[in-house]
Amino acid sequence: MLITEPFSGPIPSIDDLRREARRLHKSYEAGDRAARERLRELPPRGDGRELKRADFLQVVARERGFESWPKLKLAAETQGLDRAAKVQRLKIALFHGQNAVVQALLAETPDLAAGLFGLNCALGDLPAVRTALAARPGLATERLGPRSPILHLAFSRWHQLHPELRPATLEIAALLLAHGADVNDAQAGPQGERLSALYGALCVSRNLGLARWLLEHGASPDDGESLYHAVELGSHEGLKLLLEHGADPQGTNALLRALDFNDHGAVELLLAHGARPDEEAQTIPALHQAARRGCDRHMVDLLLEAGADPLRDWRWVAPLAYAKVLGSRPVIEALEARGVTAALSREEALMAGAAEGRAPAGAFIDPAALPPAYDGLLRDLADRPERLEQIRAMVALGLPHDLPGAQDGVTPVQAAAWGGHPDLLAYFLGLRPDLGHVNRHGGTLLTTLLHGAEHAPKGEGRDHLACLTQLLELGIALPRKAMAMVGRADVAALLQGWAEAHPGQVV
Repeated sequence: MLITEPFSGPIPSIDDLRREARRLHKSYEAGDRAARERLRELPPRGDGRELKRADFLQVVARERGFESWPKLKLAAETQGLDRAAKVQRLKIALFHGQNAVVQALLAETPDLAAGLFGLNCALGDLPAVRTALAARPGLATERLGPRSPILHLAFSRWHQLHPELRPATLEIAALLLAHGADVNDAQAGPQGERLSALYGALCVSRNLGLARWLLEHGASPDDGESLYHAVELGSHEGLKLLLEHGADPQGTNALLRALDFNDHGAVELLLAHGARPDEEAQTIPALHQAARRGCDRHMVDLLLEAGADPLRDWRWVAPLAYAKVLGSRPVIEALEARGVTAALSREEALMAGAAEGRAPAGAFIDPAALPPAYDGLLRDLADRPERLEQIRAMVALGLPHDLPGAQDGVTPVQAAAWGGHPDLLAYFLGLRPDLGHVNRHGGTLLTTLLHGAEHAPKGEGRDHLACLTQLLELGIALPRKAMAMVGRADVAALLQGWAEAHPGQVV
C-alpha cells in the first residue's frame, strides 16, 4: 500500500482549508501541543514576529505539498483541488525518486503530467517534450520550481523503473541543449551547495549514460559534489568516468568518503589520480577517518604507503590515541608495527579500556576534559551496531549520550534510527533522549528514520521496519504530511495500518 493522496478522507474545498487554518490559529494561540508541533515542522517564517492568519494558511498549504497558499488557491481554481493535489504529489514523488508512488498516480490518472514540461522531462516523455519545444522553444531554459528542465531530466529516477526510457533521456538532453540549456546548470542544495546536472544524473538518478553524455558535451567533472558522491554508487564505473574526464580529487573529501565504505578499489583509484591522505582541505586526516569508520588493515596500509602522516594531530589528538579510544585494532596494529607510540590522558585511557571491554567499575570521565576530536563520538558509533557494548561502556563512564553532531545536528538516537539498527535504537531510546529534537536537515526522529528507510545503505542487519515499530509502540506522533511523503510500500503500509488502529497518534 502506498499513500498517494496528501489529503486524509474526502477532498476538502478551499473554504474547508480556510476553516482549518482558522482552527489551527486558535489552537496554536491556546498552546495546543499538536498545533505547535505542526508549526514547528513547517514554520511559515523565521523573523520572530507575531503570526497572522496568512501564516496559518501558508502552513495548511505547505502540509499539502504546495509552496504557498496563493499557489494552492490558483491550482484549485484552474485544475480543481483533487487534481491539483495529485499533481503536487506527483511532483514531490518525482523530486524524491519515489517511483512506486509515481507509478500509482499515473495508473490512476494517466494524463496527470499533461502540459507540465518539467514533469515531461522527468518522465522521459520524448514526444511531449518535442511538441512543447516546437510550440515554445524558451521552455528549455525556464525555471520550473527549483529546477530547470535539464535538472528535472538529470535528477529523475523514473528510468530505474523503466530502463527502456534511457535512450529517450539522451534525446531529450540533446533537444534541451539545442534550445539553449546549460549542461553545467545546477540547483541549490539544502546547505547552499550547487547540485549540478552531472551530479543529478550520476549520483542521484544513477543514469550513467546521461552522465557520460553530459561530460562529453562540456559538463565539468569538478562540480564540488559528483566525485565525492560517486564513491557511494557501489561500483567504480561512475568514479572511473569522472576521473577519465579529468576530475581532480585534490580539494575534495572523496577519499574520506571512500573510507566510509572501506572501499579499497575507490581509494586506489583516487590515490592514483592525485588524492593525498593528509590534504589540508579534508575535514579529518585519513588515518583518523579510517579509525572512525572501522577500516581494515589493508586500507590502513594503503594510506600509510601513500604518505599518511602517522603522527599528525587532529583536533589535539594523534592517530594512535584516536584509534585506541575508537577501538580500531587495524590502525593500532599498523601504527605500532611502525614504532609509533601515544600517551593517553586519563579520559582517553578510560575510553580506550571501554573499547577493549575493560572499563573499571565506578570510574567516570570528565567530558569537559576531552579534546574536540571526540565531539560527536557516540553519534558516529551509532551507525556501527557491532560497537553496542563499547557504547554502553562509554555511557557508563559518563560520555553524554544525546549530544547532536556538530555538523548536522543529528543525535545518536537519530543516527541509529536512520541507519535502521534496532538494537542500537532500543538502547538509546532506553536512555530517554530528547524525542523532539530537530536536526539541521529539519529532521525529527520519525522523519529521520523514514529518510533512512529510503536512502541509507543497504546491508545485513538493517531493519527500518523494526525500528519504526519501536517508535510507534513508544507512542510517537504521526504527522499526516510525513506519512504522505513515504515512498517505500512496506513502510507506508505499516504507517497506514498503525494510523487506522491508533488514530490518536495522528496529528
